[in-house]
Amino acid sequence: MSNENAAVDAFETLGLTSYEAKVFIALHRLGAGTARDVADVTDVPRSQVYSVAESLEERGLLEVQQSNPIRYRPVGVDTARETLRTQFEREQDRAFEYVETVKNEPSCEETQEDIWTVRGHDRVTDRAVDLISAAEDRVLFGTRLPELVTDSIERTLVDRATAGVTVVVVSRTPGVHERVADHDDIAVAQPPAHRTDDQRSGRIVLADDDSILLSVLGGESGETAIWSSGSVFASVLIQLIEASDEMAIE
Repeated sequence: MSNENAAVDAFETLGLTSYEAKVFIALHRLGAGTARDVADVTDVPRSQVYSVAESLEERGLLEVQQSNPIRYRPVGVDTARETLRTQFEREQDRAFEYVETVKNEPSCEETQEDIWTVRGHDRVTDRAVDLISAAEDRVLFGTRLPELVTDSIERTLVDRATAGVTVVVVSRTPGVHERVADHDDIAVAQPPAHRTDDQRSGRIVLADDDSILLSVLGGESGETAIWSSGSVFASVLIQLIEASDEMAIE
């Protein structure tokens, strides 16, 4: 992709159309010019330049000289930057203000989605941290790979343990135990003897009695997890895991 095409894409992200971006860039290249001049240096048809220039004028991005033929001159780069920034922030505020008004409106749906999927190592880590940090009674964190005990997860486990939450780290890998070995408030445990390491297993988080995250490794995203919180599904699955693996956190 050329630098100009990248700039056009960036302007589109800021709210301009492709033609608006191309005309604006062309006028800065020319300094000033007529519709014919602009059409000669862009792929914007001359017939379209007039309406595009009118739109740019309304946005405060160019000035019009009422000559024959009409000439156009762009505003300075700093002025354009500030104008677009202000317009972008205004539209952003408008969008999110509307979201705030509707997010708590009662839904007409009778069912609620209890199970969510998250993909990518960083996003799985962020979700695990969210679930752990919300725990008020107990947390179990399990993994076979030391690198999956990220700094943010370690900090959050320590924080919860310091706050009086029961925290257990389950793994048969010494490197995982070493990540939390210096924290006396965190218990470490081995998984049940009948449980063998699965090379695709990633992380497990059980938080209180109603939040769970399970991840697997592989695929394009590197790591994929399902998670649920505050749902019957999460509560039942936690009970099944604890009953099956004898990993109940007392």
